[in-house]
Amino acid sequence: MLAVSASITDQLARIHEGDCIDGMKSLPSGSIDLAFADPPFNIGFSYDVYDDRLDSEKYLDWSKGWIAEVHRVLKPTGAFWLAIGDEYAAELKVASTELGFYCRSWVIWYYTFGVHCKLKFTRSHAHLFHFVKDPKRFTFNNDSVRVPSARQLVYADRRANSKGRMPDDTWILRPQDLVEGFTSNEDVWYFPRVAGTFKERAGFHGCQMPEQLLGRIIRSCSQKNDVVLDPFSGSSTTVAVAKKLGRQWMSFELSPDYVKLGRERLEKIAVGDLLDGAAEPKVSAPSTAAGKSLQSPKKSLSKNKPTSTLSLFGDLEVNADDADQSMIDCFENIAAGFSVDRVMADPHLTEKFQLACDQAGINGAPLLRNRKLFALRKAGRLAAAGIETTQRTTFSWREQSSYRFASEIAWRRLCEEQPESSLEDLLCDPQLALQFDQLASRYATGYRAIEYRWAAISLRDKRATIPLDSSPDDSFNPVTHGIKINVGGSGITAFDNIPSSSGCYAIVGDDDVIIFMDEVDDLRIRFSRQFGDPAVLDEWLTIFGPFTFRYVVVEAAGGGRQELATRLIHRYQPAWNILIHPDDAAQ
Repeated sequence: MLAVSASITDQLARIHEGDCIDGMKSLPSGSIDLAFADPPFNIGFSYDVYDDRLDSEKYLDWSKGWIAEVHRVLKPTGAFWLAIGDEYAAELKVASTELGFYCRSWVIWYYTFGVHCKLKFTRSHAHLFHFVKDPKRFTFNNDSVRVPSARQLVYADRRANSKGRMPDDTWILRPQDLVEGFTSNEDVWYFPRVAGTFKERAGFHGCQMPEQLLGRIIRSCSQKNDVVLDPFSGSSTTVAVAKKLGRQWMSFELSPDYVKLGRERLEKIAVGDLLDGAAEPKVSAPSTAAGKSLQSPKKSLSKNKPTSTLSLFGDLEVNADDADQSMIDCFENIAAGFSVDRVMADPHLTEKFQLACDQAGINGAPLLRNRKLFALRKAGRLAAAGIETTQRTTFSWREQSSYRFASEIAWRRLCEEQPESSLEDLLCDPQLALQFDQLASRYATGYRAIEYRWAAISLRDKRATIPLDSSPDDSFNPVTHGIKINVGGSGITAFDNIPSSSGCYAIVGDDDVIIFMDEVDDLRIRFSRQFGDPAVLDEWLTIFGPFTFRYVVVEAAGGGRQELATRLIHRYQPAWNILIHPDDAAQ
């Protein structure tokens, strides 16, 4: 057993091998902010070192023992979430309240592809209890988990709370978690259960929780740097999510194999990484609560009209019919001469487009409508309709220098989670677009969504014009050449040591890993913008540790620097740059 410590600092960021009751006894009282437990259900599941077939009385006594320790180690404002099956849900709820917990919510976690049963109804749900120690003092960040309301999704009602509403206490999970598969009455979040074929499957534990589900719990019931405890580490999903979300963490696990594999999983992730699994919330809604359009289309779709199938966004059909014409009319009426790119980049214009589609009786979720609009453009239907998109968006390349690097980082990080997605795909999906905005704002704070999004569009179109058939100048190898500025460790060199000159730069981490490269008009201003905010700098250091900023002065005009930077990026392929090819430009 671990020695009792007045501080848990030396026990954080570790998966401790051993019994959780013994382990928690080594922790001081009131040292944990949030505990999540997914214990054995006592239903005969095959663990490698634990017998899941205890006598009922023995199982309940054991459960009371570890729950009592959870209660002791939690802070007075702490929260405890318990995941449990039907067999002992009621008993453990009663036991928890007898031990001093107060139940805030009894959540049903429902999934539509439970394990098949021959002689009884298929099990397709589990129970999630949210307990607190003090019913009047506890952490609950409601704004972090709000979902769009029916007023927002269905009716486009401007009286709706712009923050959305709190989720229901039934959390629905299903394998076909795609907007295209949503039915007319679905206005909740979906967390796909982690099946054996899922990308996020750790591969060594049979009862793995989805990261997005743990994300909702950890975001709502803890703050950054709070301590999250999991007494039954298993596949280590709880502590993996806690680490990604910037919490401190620790867990206990009996199985040496699970401990080893869990540690390997934790080594592969960093603070700030996106959560695995379907992003939340994904939503869809019809034009009315009953799934009917506010206004029916003038004519039904004709099966006899010719159809052209586009490869963009998969097999999305564009038909020469009144339904498509209605969408074209909606775009023309709201766009005010702006392009489709501008409409998708501007949340205000996107909202106007969706409202116009609602009023025209065009069915489909916002994602599908947005995709269809891009498909109509690619098919030449907007040009054929004589729609002029001559209104210019006036964010200059120089203006964007203050935040364009943040847009590129956000774009690249989202592409790591959505590897087959283009920038158009990301902007079409309202939730991914919001995720993009949030990521970009973490690296350059204080700008509007349209600025972040348009900077990504500008970057795509600018770099797509640069040919890649010639080699970059070898005068700047980002690992060995240029002026080196150390960041982290003993501190940061003063900004004044960096010249106010145009040039190219690279951010290089340990082991000469190239993190990011760019060109800029003023190296000193860019350095101060990228790392001058202490919170932003701390995030870089948390993710990468001490790094170096290498730069070379390049006096060439903007176009020459952009060509050099683009070719260097394609040669060295930094971790947080996006690779853009000439065929990636807007069509």
